[in-house]
Amino acid sequence: MNIRPIETRDVDSILAIQSASPEIAQWTTWDYARVAQGAMAGWVAEQQDEVAGFLVARRVVTDLEILNFAVRPHARHNGIGTSLLRETLAWAATFGAEKALLEVRSSNLAALNFYERHGFEVIGRRPRYYSAPIEDALILTAVLAK
Repeated sequence: MNIRPIETRDVDSILAIQSASPEIAQWTTWDYARVAQGAMAGWVAEQQDEVAGFLVARRVVTDLEILNFAVRPHARHNGIGTSLLRETLAWAATFGAEKALLEVRSSNLAALNFYERHGFEVIGRRPRYYSAPIEDALILTAVLAK
């Protein structure tokens, strides 16, 4: 597996993963093109020359915010998500991030279990945050540095 920054050539593959992952935020081609151009940080995981997963994040002062993250359904439970998260946390360490933040659909038990295994805790709820379907978001955080 190879983890590398998102490039413009990855956008179609990322959109395909997103399409197969209705539980995540549904971004546009333009959103991912901006990531490839450096407006946000982002990485892909490649396996056998195929993009198997991606993660998009940004720095917010002394915090890391994870914005969008998914692994191809057929490639899940093979360490890809963990590798992408580790790469992102290593990046966050370069600017001394103190905590990581994200939102996840309240029904996305697989994501909640994944994040809890990696030290994240639920700290709040945003009612009706998501659309299609309308659903609450749970706010998670993990302490990274003190």
